[in-house]
Amino acid sequence: MQGMLACDTSFPPGDGYAAFADLLQPGIEALGFHCTRVDVPQALWATPGASGARTNLLARRQGGKPVCSMYFHVDTVPPGDGWTVPPLACTQVGQQLLGRGAADMKGCIAAVLCALRAAEASGLELAYDPALLLCTDEEGGLYPGIRYLAEQRLIEGHLLSFNGNAAPRIWAGCFGSMDLRISILGRSAHSGEAGGCGVNAIEAALPVLNALAASKREVETRASAMPGPPHLAGAPLTARLNVTAAHGGDKGSSVPGRFELLINRRYLPEENATSVRAEIEQCVASALEGGSALGHEVALLGHLAPVDDPTGPHWPRWQQAVAAGFGFPPESFRRWGASSSSDMGWVQQAGIREILLGGLGRPDRRIHAADEFTTLDDIQALARSVLAYFAAEFAASLLPEITA
Repeated sequence: MQGMLACDTSFPPGDGYAAFADLLQPGIEALGFHCTRVDVPQALWATPGASGARTNLLARRQGGKPVCSMYFHVDTVPPGDGWTVPPLACTQVGQQLLGRGAADMKGCIAAVLCALRAAEASGLELAYDPALLLCTDEEGGLYPGIRYLAEQRLIEGHLLSFNGNAAPRIWAGCFGSMDLRISILGRSAHSGEAGGCGVNAIEAALPVLNALAASKREVETRASAMPGPPHLAGAPLTARLNVTAAHGGDKGSSVPGRFELLINRRYLPEENATSVRAEIEQCVASALEGGSALGHEVALLGHLAPVDDPTGPHWPRWQQAVAAGFGFPPESFRRWGASSSSDMGWVQQAGIREILLGGLGRPDRRIHAADEFTTLDDIQALARSVLAYFAAEFAASLLPEITA
């Protein structure tokens, strides 16, 4: 955890992926894995603010068994402000381990490596040959690494994603997500020129902000049939539209000639991605019509497709393994989705429908916020869950490869 959290894999820009592979590869190879690196071609992922090689690390161990591929995204959101401990380090406070990526999701890598070491040390007979997929650009990237691996048919066996919760959950799917940059064009000028020739891009953008606020109210009335998490107490999951960043101008003596907004749209599985983007573009164009702006641009910076019902034949046994690892009562499991997003939607579009889900997320873990943390107890519980799932003797009657 110390090494992983200290290795900056923030996206944007995402220029730490090769260094992260360098960090992990020796320890993974020591467990008998053969490692290969697959870079996503730059033409697929290039977008403003992104830089560095998109290096995905694949590790396979051949034992003649069916394969279970375990997925992790290695990127994190940038540290941001408000931290009370160093964000790019692992700080232990009692049971808590704090640092950017501790819960989402470098702690999951630590848990799985612990499980694999324990299996190796004890000579545990495995039901599956493990494969590790350590992937790029989940946190809003234009072309996530797991999408490229799926489209290139580089994923073996069935898939277990750790981009989820430490909860008695049966995954029902999740929303899609679009990040769009809206650029409003004006003309820079000296701010003291009387009746000058400048066009203030920030002022020209005010109708766009008002139109987006009105659209937000309408968009967020749209509900999905996907069941929501327990904390919603039966309330539906609804679409989301948020202005998440604004940039323009740099000094008081200049009229800004460009103003940029970043918006995030979380869309329902029932919605169409093309229509979602067109709606936003029409909203912006209509707001600017007849105004002072000299032009505008709308650019797609990131897109994750929605996940639709990822259950399948391996889920009953994984559910039992999670119950055993965390101590959840078997009757406590519930099926629910989320308005958050996952790069597993692209995996489904490439033809892999069943996706198991586990992880370290909990409502209080401050994922994407300052002082993100996980706990030693949860890491150990996730490691026990993985050990149970891979153990040939565990719930053998539920192995679909045997019962099929």
